[in-house]
Amino acid sequence: MSKGTSAKLGATSRRFGSFTRVGSAVALALVLSACASQKDMDDKIEPADKLFNEGLVALEAGKRTEAVKKFDDVDRLHPYSQLSKNAVLLQAYTQYERGAYTDAIQGAQRFITLYPSSPDAAYAQYIVAESYYAQIPDVSRDQARTASALAAYGEVITKYPSSPYAEDARKKVLNVRDQLAGKEMDIGRFYLKKGRYLASINRFKVVVSQYQTTRHVEEALARLVECYYAMGVINEAQTAAAVLGHNFPDSQWYKDSYALLNKGGYEPQEDTASWISRSLTNVKLF
Repeated sequence: MSKGTSAKLGATSRRFGSFTRVGSAVALALVLSACASQKDMDDKIEPADKLFNEGLVALEAGKRTEAVKKFDDVDRLHPYSQLSKNAVLLQAYTQYERGAYTDAIQGAQRFITLYPSSPDAAYAQYIVAESYYAQIPDVSRDQARTASALAAYGEVITKYPSSPYAEDARKKVLNVRDQLAGKEMDIGRFYLKKGRYLASINRFKVVVSQYQTTRHVEEALARLVECYYAMGVINEAQTAAAVLGHNFPDSQWYKDSYALLNKGGYEPQEDTASWISRSLTNVKLF
C-alpha cells in the first residue's frame, strides 16, 4: 500500500470516527429525551383505581357514556391489571344499560374469550342474551335476533346451569320460543289465506314439532285440520283433531275442528303412525 493511500485511509478513519462519536452523542441525547418524554407520559396517565372508581361514580350517576370511556381507559392504559378485567365486563354492562346492544354483545363476548374460566363468564353470557332479547322485534318482522337470543340463553343454561342467571334464562326461553312460534303461525296463516295449503302445513308443522310448549300449538293443530281437510287428506285431518282433543279437550280450537270434520261426516280419529302423533312428545328446551 502506498504512503498516499495510507494517508487517505487514515484521514477517512478519523472523519468517520468523529462522525461516530457525534452520532453516539446525538443518539444518547435522543434516548434521554425519549426517556424523559415517557416519564412525562407515565406521570400523566391516571392510576387504574382512580379511573375505575371514576367510572363507577359516573355509572351510578347515570352518566353512562362517561362511564364507558373511563372503563375503556382502564382497559387500554392498564391492560394487565386486575381492574382491567373488571372494566371489560362493566363496560359491556354499561353499553347494555345505555341501549348500545351491539357494543354490549361484543364487549361481553370479548370478556368470555379473554377470561373463559372466570366466575363472571356466566354473567357476560347473560349480558349477550339480554342484549339480543332487548332487540326482539314485532312478530311480523325478521326474527334473526330472536333466534340469537334463544341460542344465547341456551349457552347460559347449558354452560352455567348453577349460576344465578340460569333460572331467569329458562323463563326467557319460554318467551323467546313463543315468539318464534308466533312468527311461524303468522306466515302459516298468510299462506292459508292464499290457499297455499302445503306451504302453510310446513309452517304449522314447525310449531307442532318444535314449539309444543308454546301457546300456539292449539291453533297450529286446528289449522292443520283445516289444511288437510281442504286438501282431502282426511286421515291427517282426523289425526290432528284427535291429538288436539286429547291435549286440549276444552279448547275452542278443538270444538271448531270437530265441527269442521263433522260437517263432512267424519270424526277425530288418531293414526299413531302419523307425524302429528309422533311430534307431541316431551321435549327438553335445552
